[in-house]
Amino acid sequence: MKAGEAVERLPAIDVRGVTKIFSGRKVVDSISLRVEEGEVYGFLGPNGSGKTTFIRTLCGLLEADGGEGTCLGINFRSGRKEIQRQVGYMTQKFSYYEDLTVEENLDFVARVYGLENRKEKIAAALEEHGLGGRRKQLAGMLSGGWKQRLALVACMLHDPKLLLLDEPTAGVDPKARRDFWDLIHQLSARGLTVLVTTHYMDEAERCHRIAYLAYGQMLAKGTVAEVIRGAGLHTWQVSGEKVAALAESLKRRDGVEQVTIFGNTLHASGSDAVALEAAVRGEAGEGMQCQAIPSGLEDVFIYLMGKSADNFGK
Repeated sequence: MKAGEAVERLPAIDVRGVTKIFSGRKVVDSISLRVEEGEVYGFLGPNGSGKTTFIRTLCGLLEADGGEGTCLGINFRSGRKEIQRQVGYMTQKFSYYEDLTVEENLDFVARVYGLENRKEKIAAALEEHGLGGRRKQLAGMLSGGWKQRLALVACMLHDPKLLLLDEPTAGVDPKARRDFWDLIHQLSARGLTVLVTTHYMDEAERCHRIAYLAYGQMLAKGTVAEVIRGAGLHTWQVSGEKVAALAESLKRRDGVEQVTIFGNTLHASGSDAVALEAAVRGEAGEGMQCQAIPSGLEDVFIYLMGKSADNFGK
């Protein structure tokens, strides 16, 4: 390489056609994904969509039945063990010993990875992530937010290059969720790549890019704006009394593909803008306020989920 020549940065994840089959059913069906180094990439989709299976296949915990490509520059099928040493994986369920202290759990993880100077590394990690005062507390006595923090610290002890977080904020309070995402972006700014699954739309909007999976297939991917635009969904907002009754009548009209109620307001959405407007204006009662609004990520999420076919048993 010549002096001053830019170093080409390889993507953290670059896979094509990833497939995983259980009992004859494609749980992950030919998924392709490219995630750049330092990116926070969100995975969305209903339960059973294949998000967790894809993550486990990507990091070498499951063997793929098809596909090619690399994870951290390593062949994701033949280099599973090497990938595992460079990945931090945070599972949906808290998976550490509740009858051990915070410090003892981290010491166990450090021993598993064979870390040198583990006591110093554990002490530094505890202080950096605000767990210093809880080092002697039993893990089972921690709140959901602190368990989440412990799990994150544990999967980062070995200095991974890629974090795989599987619904990491499920069951924690809004402040803990916000603090967690602030930390994720701090880590991203240092060059750490993060692939995270979530059901929360506000969290998806904090990702650099997102992908939407349903029943093993990739339906959409890109920035939030690109995914919303690509869905081709139009939405009207109606406010006023008796929106519940209005929702039922709208569901029977041509052009209305979904209706969602938010208190005294509802969103009616569809792919045919003209038919949708005619339906809303035709059904909205006197005194109700109607206006076309940009479709939100939640509108698109529900719309895509409704268009997906369950592959169970196929």
